[in-house]
Amino acid sequence: MRLFVGLVPPPDILDELDEFLAPYRPGPSDLRWIRRELLHVTLTFLGEVDDRTLERLLPRLHRAVARHERLTLSLAGVGAFPGNGAHARVLWSGLYGDRRKLARLAASTSAAGRRAGTPPDKHRAFRPHLTLARCRVPVDVRPLLEPMSAFAGSSWTADSVHLMESRLPAKGRTQVEYESIKTWSLREPKT
Repeated sequence: MRLFVGLVPPPDILDELDEFLAPYRPGPSDLRWIRRELLHVTLTFLGEVDDRTLERLLPRLHRAVARHERLTLSLAGVGAFPGNGAHARVLWSGLYGDRRKLARLAASTSAAGRRAGTPPDKHRAFRPHLTLARCRVPVDVRPLLEPMSAFAGSSWTADSVHLMESRLPAKGRTQVEYESIKTWSLREPKT
């Protein structure tokens, strides 16, 4: 199964994002906007994981998540991968708030994956973002970047981490589907 570890923003944050994005969705026709039920923040991409590796992975992820406190995060601004947006393949919103804690959480979940035997992802340094749209061929999204950069969403508390299965289109399935197969709670902050 194809797995990743991620955070899922709460419904009210996704409502706010939907409202902001509505006037921009008719933009470049090559952009494929991510469906609401797929919006997430990837902490660690694990790739294809067999059943034996999954058995080793679950307790390691549990321990990794248990060491971290809940995070206060917000979505703000937009950007593109790669570079300045002239030949973009991804349009994203940035994450603000407890970014250092978020980076440490991502490092812990990545280490848990490596210890369980998942292959290291050499090409993906952690860059906190939420993907808004993708395109198969590079497209110039620079006309969207400036007006969308004013976006500043409300803050929310990320209180859990999900191990998600990603099912790609295949026979009988026309779209990507994600399913949370395990959820772990982050600790309450110490007072």
